[in-house]
Amino acid sequence: MKYPVVIHKDQHSDYGILFPDLPGCFSAGSSIEEAMTMAAEAAECHIEGLLLDAEEIPAASSIEEHRSKPEYADGIWALIDVDISKLSLMKSKQVKVTLPERLLNALDRFAKNHGESRSDVLVQAAVEYMAMNR
Repeated sequence: MKYPVVIHKDQHSDYGILFPDLPGCFSAGSSIEEAMTMAAEAAECHIEGLLLDAEEIPAASSIEEHRSKPEYADGIWALIDVDISKLSLMKSKQVKVTLPERLLNALDRFAKNHGESRSDVLVQAAVEYMAMNR
């Protein structure tokens, strides 16, 4: 999932990053690049905590939904890609799934073009679908 983040920089501080869709999740770094790297790790840890507590993973919303809020004024917006299919708390179990051949071929092409496996794409799609349709 790609979560929007807002980046703030006060005069005598590092760059701070907040996740509007993941309350309590934040990060910082001495450069924007470092802050973004740290933010991806923070989001993964935060979501692992939600999974450990058997809580739902919040859906990622658009930047447009947040940018007019006063608490994010003066912030720089970006997207952080969080691959929740690779989180350590998610044990894998092999299942048999039947898909139309055309869809399966399209899925395999998509996965190959994005450097992912078929399973990675299916897990990501399922989690995003469930988050958006709670």
